[in-house]
Amino acid sequence: MNRKLIFVLALFLVSTCVTAQRDFSDSETTKIVMLGTGNPNPNPLRSGSCIAVVVNDTPYIFDFGPGLIRQAAAMSPRYGGTVKGLDVKNIKMAFLTHLHSDHTTGYPDLILTPWVMGRDEPLEVYGPEGIVEMTEHILEAYQEDIKYRLYGQEPANNMGWRVNSHEIMKEDTVYLDDNIIVEAFPVHHGTWPDAWGFRLTTPDKVIVISGDSSPSDKLIEYASNADILIHEVYSKIKCNLRNEFWQTYHSQNHTSTIELADIANKTQPGIIILYHVLSWGQTNDELIEEISAHYKGKVVVGEDLDIY
Repeated sequence: MNRKLIFVLALFLVSTCVTAQRDFSDSETTKIVMLGTGNPNPNPLRSGSCIAVVVNDTPYIFDFGPGLIRQAAAMSPRYGGTVKGLDVKNIKMAFLTHLHSDHTTGYPDLILTPWVMGRDEPLEVYGPEGIVEMTEHILEAYQEDIKYRLYGQEPANNMGWRVNSHEIMKEDTVYLDDNIIVEAFPVHHGTWPDAWGFRLTTPDKVIVISGDSSPSDKLIEYASNADILIHEVYSKIKCNLRNEFWQTYHSQNHTSTIELADIANKTQPGIIILYHVLSWGQTNDELIEEISAHYKGKVVVGEDLDIY
């Protein structure tokens, strides 16, 4: 087999892995789509952190990691997907856990591409202190593009590029409509002064998203008896092999497999979906085994484009 053919086959296999859609959902009302399950490492099989919760075909985006709009498009019927609500022009509501770059570098794409594709009302964004300033700087950076699309040869509507950004200032219900109630609660993420988790209540599900977080009483409070807990994690076994600096760093910024098992025993969620995984070589099965040694409930490793 010549090298060119091997290269083409390799590209096909990678693209097949990236676009695979596994549907584990048990609801026609509420669907969770793991648009990005990765971390700062640029793994080509895991886009940056982003979760779509689609309720009655209305999408709500949580975190804006790189690749999120193309991942959403991949799940829409236009590109062969099954989630009608993820037609990108429908994306009008988004929430941010914290301002780390692996959660925000998709933000310009979230603002601009749905507008180019036809969104005709402002994007509503809720996030930590600093989200208003970040939004203003992004719009300033893209002002020439916006002007050209408004007044050049390919005119667009004058609303869809706009953003109403709202800073979350305290633990509270930050948003509600007929589909969803979004509660924000503070989480510990190292020295970040303003990081949030979210508890979502839809007509038939309670979903908790940890964001980047080490264990905390607030997380346990809000995650108690959730149907679905979407939680970051790192391998405790592999972390113990790292140097003292990184062991300290991860213990202060993130949640180990052993700590997550303890959280799960206290909260008893229906299912735990792992994302933002730091495994350092552990397989998915080995990662789950670390947790299952201390917790007997259902745990899965989320993959990009999984539906729950």
